[in-house]
Amino acid sequence: MSINKRTFRLNSLLREVISEVIRSDVKNPNIHELLTVTEVDISRDLHSAKVYISVIGPQSEKDKTLKALQSASGYVGVTAAKKVTLRYFPQLTFKLDESVEKHMQIDELLNKINIDKNPQ
Repeated sequence: MSINKRTFRLNSLLREVISEVIRSDVKNPNIHELLTVTEVDISRDLHSAKVYISVIGPQSEKDKTLKALQSASGYVGVTAAKKVTLRYFPQLTFKLDESVEKHMQIDELLNKINIDKNPQ
């Protein structure tokens, strides 16, 4: 099995497990309920992983959720490690994934351009 395939499968597995742990085990009122773990990017040495999250809501909610997840990263890691068998469970770092909003902004701009081009 190639490293890329293994890394892809590991990232996918970690995304599912971390998402489940945040949803069911982390009890922090500062974590917004409209949160999605969009991607996990584990390092080559498998000791650290960036967890990208998307939060629907105002920037203040995103910042509050990110801060709460960063403070709970140890708990999330320990709880997720119980559900996945790995020699070393990576240290988690949470980051905001802004790609969903950027896509929405681009779609909105394209729609405006189409409306301006083809007024009815």
